[in-house]
Amino acid sequence: MSLMCCCLSSLSQVLRASLRSGIRLQSSSASAVNTAASSAGHTSLGYSFELTEQQKEFQMLARKFAREEIVPAAPAYDRSGEYPFPIIKKAWELGLMNSHIPQEYGGMGLSIFDSCLITEELAYGCTGVQTAIEANSLGQMPVILAGNDAQKKKYLGRMTEEPLMCAYCVTEPGAGSDVAGIKTKAVKMGDEYVINGQKMWITNGGKKLCCYFIGYFLLARTNTDPKCSAGKAFTGFVVEADTPGIQIGRKEMNMGQRCSDTRGITFEDVRIPKENVLVGEGAGFKIAMGAFDNTRPPVAAGATGLAQRALDEATNYALERKTFGKAIAEHQAVSFLLAEMAMKVELARMAYQRSAWEVDQGRRNTYYASIAKAFAGDIANQVATDAVQVFGGNGFNSDYPVEKLMRDAKIYQIYEGTAQIQRLIIAREHLGKYHK
Repeated sequence: MSLMCCCLSSLSQVLRASLRSGIRLQSSSASAVNTAASSAGHTSLGYSFELTEQQKEFQMLARKFAREEIVPAAPAYDRSGEYPFPIIKKAWELGLMNSHIPQEYGGMGLSIFDSCLITEELAYGCTGVQTAIEANSLGQMPVILAGNDAQKKKYLGRMTEEPLMCAYCVTEPGAGSDVAGIKTKAVKMGDEYVINGQKMWITNGGKKLCCYFIGYFLLARTNTDPKCSAGKAFTGFVVEADTPGIQIGRKEMNMGQRCSDTRGITFEDVRIPKENVLVGEGAGFKIAMGAFDNTRPPVAAGATGLAQRALDEATNYALERKTFGKAIAEHQAVSFLLAEMAMKVELARMAYQRSAWEVDQGRRNTYYASIAKAFAGDIANQVATDAVQVFGGNGFNSDYPVEKLMRDAKIYQIYEGTAQIQRLIIAREHLGKYHK
């Protein structure tokens, strides 16, 4: 084992030990500052941007892992499109995956805020790798939010015992942003549901991508009445990967994030026991949408990590590249461009942290989650494009890292709700305040 791996493993073991002994990371840095201020007899300081020491340690662990494990391997995975399971397994061993699974089911029970700190650092290394990891969070979240104790023990518990992968199986060829347009049907027959339909663009969708795949969260229509509202027409299921009747499509060759496995999934007379229904019939739509309030902040954190990488690459290049006798960073045109990029990255970070903090306080964070997701997705694209501009002709070449960053960034304006859908949600939430 390398010295770097030993250092990462030691830090991970210390953090895991502290969590097992009853110490949990603060869900917001403000609470840690307020506790310290109260014990010292001072008035509460209120809002604070300071991280706790444990949060800093997790951030450092993820940062070191990303820079020393993910960054060197990312170009090869981008070229081959191979699923990066060796890296994912190392991340699992270090506790950088499934961090939000409750402690009573074997996880570390970290808050969304704390998980976002890890996500940003992993995305800095490669958003293809980070998306494969983060798709696990999306697939697990319906079970975390709505599963009963038996379901959580069976599925979440197993994922803390070995590096298992899962997927969120909702989108269809004709139903992306329009979730209410889902056509996959589940018909109850005795103690089972028989499912028929097709899903598309499912990240981590291929059970054959490695031997460690546990299954899907599936949203299907159980009420065929076209007049039935979305809030009552759909049911959420846990579908195990080895269930007969599941057909896995080919790996899609995408513009960016190429090592992330995306596929179509067909369900033909797939039989699911009633024990695998989450909550009950008709509760699926609410569960699926509720998951987004918890997973859109990490998606925004991933976009921010990509933007930070683009800014760092552009800045380092601008300090080295010389024209007209001086580094291009000394030219006002370039320095102002870098300044704009830096401003955008900082604001994107604040947006995802606010949205994560809100949900950790137990509040409905739909408004802030959509703002963070839309803004950070746009920023990732703008900053990556500007980084290519700073690199000039070199930026258009695949030998330089910013070309990949620009390709990888685009999906942040599409998956987990397009940039336009986020604006629709934001407008609805904003106008709703005034209608009251």
